[in-house]
Amino acid sequence: MQGIEISVANVGTRRDIALFRVKGYIDTQTCTEMLGKITSVLQKGSYHLIVDMSQVNYVSSAGWGVFVGEIKGIRENGGDLKIVEMTPEVYDVFEMLEFNRILDYYDSLEEAIDDFDLSIGLDLTKSLVQSYRPAELTTGEAAVLDPPKSATRTREMEGGRTKSRAPFTKPKIDERVLPVTEKIKVIIVENPTLGLLKIRQALSSERFGFINMNWWSLYQLLRKLNLNTREKRLRFYRSR
Repeated sequence: MQGIEISVANVGTRRDIALFRVKGYIDTQTCTEMLGKITSVLQKGSYHLIVDMSQVNYVSSAGWGVFVGEIKGIRENGGDLKIVEMTPEVYDVFEMLEFNRILDYYDSLEEAIDDFDLSIGLDLTKSLVQSYRPAELTTGEAAVLDPPKSATRTREMEGGRTKSRAPFTKPKIDERVLPVTEKIKVIIVENPTLGLLKIRQALSSERFGFINMNWWSLYQLLRKLNLNTREKRLRFYRSR
């Protein structure tokens, strides 16, 4: 069975977040190495941790136990450990074992960094560009950093005439009776920065009729709607 590779770097606006990039398997053979890396960071007094699992193929119960075993002490010291970018296979086990009730999961590294930065009171409209991979920010993402006030109407010149476009308002009908695809569009238009986890949580709320979809089914539906990436959801939002 494949082993494990772990690298650690500092990210975030203040570079006070330890990012663990993990590749391979986290099981009974490799979990001690994972624990050693986490312990080393904690001993340095750093309690803001993110584990990138985009290249992790398998996590056993012993592997999850490493994170669950440390989370209490981390939070008691004012920090947290966040998991990001799990593959569908790993996420299904994560959810089945109900570790999602204990550990916070984010669809992207950017979301997890933003959450940490917000927790210490940073103004993301001023600091987000420096939080992570600034060269990779797209024009659309940069535009979101300084959005117009909701009450402001944008003006566009078309053929010499001024066109006024009002902000999105909620449908007047009961949203619980909308098709699932329309519910997803409403959620995205209200907040295009949401990841898959937050969209799933919104769908399962009373407002949308307690729609319960697993991660993979939601991803496939978003892909069908051409809304399966953050950039596509932002483009959809701006087109409304």
